[in-house]
Amino acid sequence: MDKLILTGGARLEGCVQPSGSKNGALAIMAGALLAKGETILRNVPAIADVRTMIEVMRGLGVKCELESGGVLRIDATEIPFTETSYELVRTMRASFCVLGPVLARRGYAKVAMPGGCDIGARPIDFHVKGIQTLGAHVVIDHGFVEAQCDHLKGTQIYLNFPSAGATQHLMTIACLSDGLTTIHNAAAEPEVFELANFLRKLGARISGAGTTTIRISGVDELRGTDYSVPFDRMEAGTFAVAASITRGDVRIENIVPEHVESFCLKLREAGAIVDVSSNDMRVRCHERPLATDIMTMPYPGFPTDLQQPFAALLTVADGTSIVTENVYERRFRYVSELQRMGANIKQEGRNAIITGIPNLTGAQTTASDLRAGAALVCAALAAEGKSEITGVEHIRRGYDNMVPKLRALGAQIELVSTETEREPVFV
Repeated sequence: MDKLILTGGARLEGCVQPSGSKNGALAIMAGALLAKGETILRNVPAIADVRTMIEVMRGLGVKCELESGGVLRIDATEIPFTETSYELVRTMRASFCVLGPVLARRGYAKVAMPGGCDIGARPIDFHVKGIQTLGAHVVIDHGFVEAQCDHLKGTQIYLNFPSAGATQHLMTIACLSDGLTTIHNAAAEPEVFELANFLRKLGARISGAGTTTIRISGVDELRGTDYSVPFDRMEAGTFAVAASITRGDVRIENIVPEHVESFCLKLREAGAIVDVSSNDMRVRCHERPLATDIMTMPYPGFPTDLQQPFAALLTVADGTSIVTENVYERRFRYVSELQRMGANIKQEGRNAIITGIPNLTGAQTTASDLRAGAALVCAALAAEGKSEITGVEHIRRGYDNMVPKLRALGAQIELVSTETEREPVFV
């Protein structure tokens, strides 16, 4: 079993550049299935979830090759197969979103029920109801979702919750539907806006992305393009927490400031000095952090994917903080692991009450999901002594080369692997 070994206490200093967005890349890859001809994606992160999505697409018979330098070539001119592998889709929720593009292109698709990190209920109801509203017949049976249609027709769709995944999925299907589709109460996440930009480059007609009302006028055909995946705002936020918890000084380059605005506001409340320019931010923290409350919300609120790393920062803050999770009810599974490091933290329903202590202590811990792993890494960077983190496969899902990036900032961290050979995903 692989594990990370960290010796805490080093002050992080220097510059770091986040890789391409995990959530953005996966949605854009699914969207590329709509296009005939070759699509070239750049700045694609070398993470496990991208490699899983590549295998899902290859299973559909689509040409998909990841080259050095984060260049991914996709040719979906032909989609010979319409059913995905259960073994692949069950490991990653985002792969479920190939259902819509395959349905739109072939008139039929069968995809396994999605899996991924166990952080709580993430129902596909919004996806299914939207697909049905567009005119498809959907059957859910024996762990698979099967959809078929003779003709997809534009319609009015209202989402009971502004789900980014459902918004992206339905937006892709609507691109090849007949007529106008309007998605009401749509998610406004930057990844939704970027997907819309990508689809427009394919030839789609989309307006309103980034607001709560998105309109898509269907077209007959989309063609491949060349597109660069934006930076990962969750990775940027993780490095900002790592800088703050170690009382370091780190410049995070190549970002879009407005995409991390709510997070930066809370980081400042916690005592960090955050200077933001047009495309980077410098995070410094010279004193013990301050307690503050956070509440996760859909964008532009505080992102749920940064709740766990930020909670790690609050475990060493001066005072008592309350963390409220409004998106995924099981996103507090990391609490017991931070307690092993001495954190004074307890869960009460959707709240975690954290009374900060001066120092954490190194311990053996296990990452239960992707962002829990990031939280444990941040905590271990500041803890006294040595920490070991297992469950590395979760961290590999979303962080590209985390170990060398942290080492370059001065962290004492290494990956210990029991395997003699490994594809270079997270080393």
